[in-house]
Formats: sequence, structure tokens, C-alpha cells
Amino acid sequence: MRKALLIALVTVALVATFVSPAAGITNGTPDGEDHPYVGILVFDVETPDGSVPAWRCSGALIAPNVVLTAGHCTDGAVGARMWFDERLQDDDGTYLVDDYPWGGDGAVEGIPFTNPKYRSDENPYGGGNGLPAFSYRDVGIVVLDTEVLDVGFAALPEAGLVDTLKNKTDIDFVGYGVQEIIRGGGPSYWTGLRNRMYAPSALVSGKFVHSAEYMRLSLNPGGGKGGTCFGDSGGPDLLADTNTVLAVNSYVTNYNCAGVGYSARVDIPEVLDWIYTFMS
Repeated sequence: MRKALLIALVTVALVATFVSPAAGITNGTPDGEDHPYVGILVFDVETPDGSVPAWRCSGALIAPNVVLTAGHCTDGAVGARMWFDERLQDDDGTYLVDDYPWGGDGAVEGIPFTNPKYRSDENPYGGGNGLPAFSYRDVGIVVLDTEVLDVGFAALPEAGLVDTLKNKTDIDFVGYGVQEIIRGGGPSYWTGLRNRMYAPSALVSGKFVHSAEYMRLSLNPGGGKGGTCFGDSGGPDLLADTNTVLAVNSYVTNYNCAGVGYSARVDIPEVLDWIYTFMS
């Protein structure tokens, strides 16, 4: 079965087939200053009239000018900018930052890079758009034009760390984007302010067809847990109560953002080696 989900983002629409890019925080709480190194990214695409903002994602600062995000966020983008404010919008939707999504004071410009094996036909799952080939090596980097030194940094994991984690290991979701679904009076839709949110989740471990490349995470809101959803992928999946990034949010498997989601592991040696080339 193939679904086409049209996700309106900034000024352009992004179409996802079969599964959908992830990472707003559902059933979450305002993050405050608990994860100040997580920010919101806006990516530009080229048009006949010049570059324009096209979609937003989350990302984690891992060095003074290096941001870790998802490959499907950086893919096709010609530029990016980032804000680290916890709240970009007031409760009534009024923007608290200048000139979003174009830039302004507080925004840091950057250049996006996509893992060279993202969606590569060389991946072990074959080519095409099916799971999980469509998002193989879904890891991206944004190199900022200026250093950011006042928000701290997320940490990269040791190689193979995810393979050592037990089922139901606590995971922290942090990101910007949609938080709730509106039903009734017409087609249902997801909405939410562009503010940084936090929610606890848990690893669903065990061998599955692409466990060597992905983490499988609970998205069910029961028991005080939360999940990820449409809006801004690339947010970090942190080992609970640490700043260690295990994976970046990659995709969910249904419009309700329930069940489980999948995140691209960054503890793979080849992926870590690629990331470190931007930090040397």
C-alpha cells in the first residue's frame, strides 16, 4: 500500500510516500532550558526567482559550528538557518523572533550536507521507495557560518552503543513541530507551535529487518510517554538523562503517529567517521 501525505511546511509542500518523515513531539511538555543545544532549522530550495524557505526540521549542535540532523532534511536544500530559542511563537501564534523563516536577529546561517549513501542504490535493502530503502543512511549535517558557544553541545555515541541497550531503555525526544491532532468539522490535521518540546519514550529493541541501521521507538502516549510526528525531523533521540545522541528521527509509519517510529542510528562506525570529517 502506498499513501501520499501532503505536509505543508514553510512556503513549499513536501510530499512523502508510503511513510512520512517524522519528528514533532506529541504528548510532550515545554523543554525549557533542559536541551538548549537543540534548535529549529529552516532549509532553502532554489526556485526560478531565487532561494526560498521550504521546510523545517530539528537538529542538535555537536560542535561550535556543526549541527546533526536528518538526511531527508538536508537533501535537496541549498541553504539553511537555525534558531536555538526555546519558544519561537507565543501561545496565540505570534512570532517571538525576527523575520521567521527568512532569518533576522538570532538566526545562524549554514550550509547543508547529506550523507553520501542517503537513498543510495548501494544500500543492502535494494533501491526504490519501499521500506527501509527510501531513507537509508538518513543523516545530515549543517555547517554554520558562525560558531555558537552559549548553548552547550550534544555528544556523539560510542560505536555500537545501540546494540548494547536493553528493551525499554528510556529515550528522550526533543524537537520542534506538531504536537496535537485536530479532529471534527472537516479533515483532521496536525498542528502545534514552533517551540521546543520534550517527551520521554522507550526503545523497542530486538532484531528486525533493518535494526543494523535504525532504532525502533515507542510512540504511544500512554503511561506518561510521548512520541514524534510530522513537522520537523532530524531531532535527536537521546539516551535518557544524558546529552548522548543515539539516532536522529527519520520516519513514522502512519498518519496517527502511533505505534512505533524509526530513527537513523548515528553509532554506526561509517556514519560516525563521516560526521567527524566536519568536526576536525
